Amino acid sequence: RKSSSSRSSHKSLTEEFKMQEEVTKSCRDKHGRWTNPWPTWRFPSYSMLFRFLLLDKNHSSVATSKEVLDSELPVLEPYFVQNPEALDSAGMRVTWLGHATVLVNILTDPIFSQRASFLQFMGPKRYSGPPCTVEQLPRTDAVLISHSHYDNLDAGSVASLNARFGGELHWFVPLGLMDWLAKMGENVMELDWWEENCVPGHDVTFVCTPTGATGQRGMITGYLISLWSSWSVLGPNHRFFFTGDTGYCPSYQEIGRHFGPFDLAAIPIGANLPRDVMKGQHVDPEEAVQIHRDLRPRLLKAMEAHFCHSVLSHEYYLEPPVRLREALEQKGLKPESFFTLHHRASRIIVAQDVFD
Repeated sequence: RKSSSSRSSHKSLTEEFKMQEEVTKSCRDKHGRWTNPWPTWRFPSYSMLFRFLLLDKNHSSVATSKEVLDSELPVLEPYFVQNPEALDSAGMRVTWLGHATVLVNILTDPIFSQRASFLQFMGPKRYSGPPCTVEQLPRTDAVLISHSHYDNLDAGSVASLNARFGGELHWFVPLGLMDWLAKMGENVMELDWWEENCVPGHDVTFVCTPTGATGQRGMITGYLISLWSSWSVLGPNHRFFFTGDTGYCPSYQEIGRHFGPFDLAAIPIGANLPRDVMKGQHVDPEEAVQIHRDLRPRLLKAMEAHFCHSVLSHEYYLEPPVRLREALEQKGLKPESFFTLHHRASRIIVAQDVFD
């Protein structure tokens, strides 16, 4: 079969809490388009978008000199490029590959192309090239897709991953993306919020959970016809959370109550200004800290994403980590409780890092 949306036969982890407490469900508007269920959520008006695209001053000021950029945002080779024979550690091995692409034995929102666009000669371009090729990736069994924006669902990267891993690779996507993914490969699991599935033969459960974002792919076709999601990855020893793109929403408190504490969470801190345009789908560092607290991380470990990939907003490109440190201080949290990685860096979190 080219794809599969059937639910696994194992006992549902969400079944018990659904009986105990009502959770936020996905919903559509009167036109049948997906929408966020929170009354505080608003899509930017046309006047806001016009001002953002044509009138507002862009303060990103990305360095044009390669030497300066390499100094400010050092690009480190991932461990699997430095040593392809490296063995897994006793803990969690996490590698940030840029933007929202994170490798924790599984891969999130993979983008290995130079531009976040359907055409590779236009659209937002990476500050520097990807840290590795798809061919250099270690074996991975699952890919999580949060939504259909070009910088999160990249056609070239999907095709390359399917060519590399073939039928061994399993894709987990929110509702509305199965047909698109199934044309390019197999083993596609399409889920609604609070539904779950797993890779056959593995004891890791993937739960599709709410997030505050949008899911259009193009301005005319594909507008809001696919859902957006975060992902709760529940293993026998560790729990990982991936927000995808998100504005702040109260469902993170629900997720933390039902699936927390998490050992590691990938939470975005960039692409957040101007707030009236970005608030609905990109949190700022202060809101990222609130998500971090909502998820009840076991030892306040988290990782940032959606920062220093390409110019998508107007804040100074080195500002998000600075504001993050200030937000942690204001909340009385230790700076190391929400760590950030160097641009496209690799890090191994061994057992004592997670559990000490």
